[in-house]
Amino acid sequence: MLTSVHPKLPMRNKVATQEYYVDQLGFRPVGDAEYADYLLVEKDHIELHFFLFRELDPKENYGQVYIRTDDIDTLYQWMLDRGVPIHPNGSLQTRPWGQREFHLLDPDHNLLTFGQAV
Repeated sequence: MLTSVHPKLPMRNKVATQEYYVDQLGFRPVGDAEYADYLLVEKDHIELHFFLFRELDPKENYGQVYIRTDDIDTLYQWMLDRGVPIHPNGSLQTRPWGQREFHLLDPDHNLLTFGQAV
């Protein structure tokens, strides 16, 4: 039945979005065709899609995706070592609902939450 999900998130600038996800977060572009208004990236078994939305107001963007990992501490340290800005209220913590999580905001304020069950 269901085998995977590929979130579609808004972006204002394809170059800025690609630089963030590829250069900072270690994703790679997907596909052999270039689309002016669309971007696909992947890392490990995670694939994210982005659609161009030039009029997007980042302060009004509620795009969010929750990404599960099996090694949250290593991933968090890897992000810190690369200088990836962590959400000001999103440092690595164990949450009351049994998840160890941290959060990032991409250039368009899409919220990325990374989590692992405790």
